[in-house]
Parts: sequence; structure tokens; C-alpha cells
Amino acid sequence: MKIHSRKRLSIILLSVSVVMTAAGETDNGLAEEVINETSDSVLARQLRAEGITFSHNNSVTLLMNGQEEVDELFKAIDQARSTIHMEYFNFRNDSINRELIGHLAPKAAEGVKVRLVFDGFGNASNNSPMRKRDLKCTRSKGTEIYEFNPVKFPFLNDVFNRDHRKIVVIDGRIAYTGGMNIADYYIKGTKQVGSWHDMHCRISGGEVNTLQRIFVKMWEQVTGKPLNDAGLYHGGQDISYFKGLKPDVCESAGHKMVGIINREPHNGGEIIRKFYLDAINDAQDSIKLINPYFTLSHNLKKALKDAVKRGVKVQILLSVKSDIPLTPDCGFYNAHQLMEHGCDVWMYKPGFHHTKIIMVDGRICTVGSANLNSRSLRWDREENAVILDKCTTRQLNDMFESQKKDSFYLTEDSWNEWRTGWDKFKGWFGHLLAPFL
Repeated sequence: MKIHSRKRLSIILLSVSVVMTAAGETDNGLAEEVINETSDSVLARQLRAEGITFSHNNSVTLLMNGQEEVDELFKAIDQARSTIHMEYFNFRNDSINRELIGHLAPKAAEGVKVRLVFDGFGNASNNSPMRKRDLKCTRSKGTEIYEFNPVKFPFLNDVFNRDHRKIVVIDGRIAYTGGMNIADYYIKGTKQVGSWHDMHCRISGGEVNTLQRIFVKMWEQVTGKPLNDAGLYHGGQDISYFKGLKPDVCESAGHKMVGIINREPHNGGEIIRKFYLDAINDAQDSIKLINPYFTLSHNLKKALKDAVKRGVKVQILLSVKSDIPLTPDCGFYNAHQLMEHGCDVWMYKPGFHHTKIIMVDGRICTVGSANLNSRSLRWDREENAVILDKCTTRQLNDMFESQKKDSFYLTEDSWNEWRTGWDKFKGWFGHLLAPFL
């Protein structure tokens, strides 16, 4: 039987410790320290081995819904002094986008450099895309806006390797990231699913520089225009001139350990998949997970099942409603399987939960753009903030618990009542297509 690598290491070190103790050399040595290592320190070591850097001088403020995120973002934009950089999968051509341009135009007139990048597929696949005349109008107001990889006939090469990230960096001093695009439905919902639930976070500190570097690389790739480094990287420096923003109320504010995991086709291609696997495999006590497209790889499903076997309490929250076909059926199939193996599954009813978060042991959490499907983990450009902080994790745990009141608990009885035979077949069929969903 294959033994998990962490357990194997612990067994080896325990044996060494026993021998050394018998020899009278130690009873509180390195072996015991490693064996008692917490999951956040284990994960940090694993990610550092993959080239991920962490800084310890960050504040992280959670923006729990679309209205809160938009209000905060516009307030920060209005106070920008030098640069506004925005990278999104989708700038939907609707009232929120028009309001955004209304905030950006005066800043550009003041001399602030305003640079926007959006994904061609994300734009083309929504029902209110930005067209050439819209881009021309936006540029006429001083905003530089460019499209990454426009969709062109015969379209075969345009489906994969999209830019699904959501990043805003203002003055190189504060940054926003999460799961939300620029679209009305994050506030108003849609007729199809009702309300949309998602979140962002604001980061200040050293990791703002990392997010800035991601944007600069994409900007230079899309435009062919190099950006002068001067004046771009101020993460960790004074942000006191930004007034009225939601504060980080944690005692750890200004001292949070944060790392940015960035997935690109030829750079860090497995890093987000590895993060999720490591975080689940490292869990010692609890896992709470919300994700909208729960198609899962075999390894992720196995990791969750194995976590239950070693006594970890695994809780999953999924939406009953979704914005796309078949993919959610696959997710429901996986949820039922995991329920049968001891995971606690909650099905959210009022609307669509587009949130992408995981909380482990009350110590580890992530906020970002990556779904748990093949698109995010294998093909698209994605980015997540990994936050190793008890207070921020607790805030997300509290949100998770609050969502249960609007959810039903999945049991065999509720499964049979909710899913018809045809629904179950679609789920089974969908799980066969999981590598492509």
C-alpha cells in the first residue's frame, strides 16, 4: 500500500527520534519539531520548493460581494496618483463597465496611466461584448485598452489557454484579486440563476509587487510595448493617502504571510493543481471548500477521500444553480460520490456561488480566479493569493457557515429527491468528460 509522503517522512523521523532518545541525546529535537509541524508551515515549504515566494508584511481585506467590491474599487480608482492596471477575463459592456470608464477617464485626464487588458474569448462569449466602437470610445478618453488573443476563424486555437485572471493594481501600492469580472450580474444577478455570489480581496504589502509583475508581463505580451520599471513597484510602502477603504481588522494586519500562485501555459503550469493537492493532503483537522465548477481530477477526488479517512472533517458547498450546462451535473456526481465517502456536502439554493476558496485547519486559505476544472488547472492563465493567516481564514470560515442556512444538506434521501434518473445520467456522462470541461 502506498503511504502518503508526509506520513512516510514522519515515520522515518519518529524512528530517528526514538533511537536518539534511547541514546540520551534528545527528547525534544528536530524530529519531534517536524512531526508536530503545522499544515501552513508544511504548505509554505512545499510551495517554496516550486519557486513561490512569500512576503510577511501584507494586509488582506475580504470584499464579500459584488456591490462591496465595486464600491471599494471605484473609491480606490478615484484616489490613484500614478497608475491603474486592470487585467480581466471579461469587461462586459454594461452599466458597471460604463461606470468604470466614467471613473477612469478623469484619472487619465489628470495624467494617471490607465492600462486595461481583457481576454478575447471572455469578451466574445458573453452576450454583451465590447465591440470595436466601444474600444475606440474608451481609448478616446485616455484609457489604453487591449485584447488578449482575439477570437478568429477557424476558432480551434482560441478555446484554450485563455487569460482568466482578475487583477487590479493601483499605484503599485494596493491590489485586488478574486473571482469577479466587470459585469452587472455580480450585483444584479441573472434571470437564469438569480443572485450571483463571489468575492475579491484587497492586498497591500509585498505581494502587490508580484501581482504587478504578472500584469506587466501580460501587458508587454499583448501590446509589444515594454513598461519602464520606474515607479511601478511600491508594494509594502505607504498607502495612507487612500481614504475610506474597508480596513483589515485583524490583529495580524500588516504582518500577514501571503504568496501568489500564478499559472501560465509554459510557466508554473501545474502550480495551482499542486497547491490544492498539497493543501488537502497536508490538512490535519478541517477542510472547507467552495467552488463553482466542481469537475475535479481523479487525484483531487482521491485526496479528499483520503483526508476523510485520516479523520479530517471535509465540508463542501456547491450551488444548485449554474450558468453553464453539463459541468454542474459532473460536479453534482462528484459531490454525491464524496458524500458517500464521508464528506459533508451542502447545496446552496438561492443563486449561483461563483466563489473559489478553500480553508484548511483554520490556518490556510486562498482567494483567486481558479476553478477546480480542467480549464483552470490545465489550460488557462489563473492566479490565486495563498494566505497563511488564522484571522483571514476565520473570516472565510464564518462566511461558509453563514451560507449553510440557505443550503440543504446532501444525504442519500435528499439526493434521490433532488436528482431525477435523467439528471443522474447526465452527471455520470459528464464525469467521463471531466478532462475537457
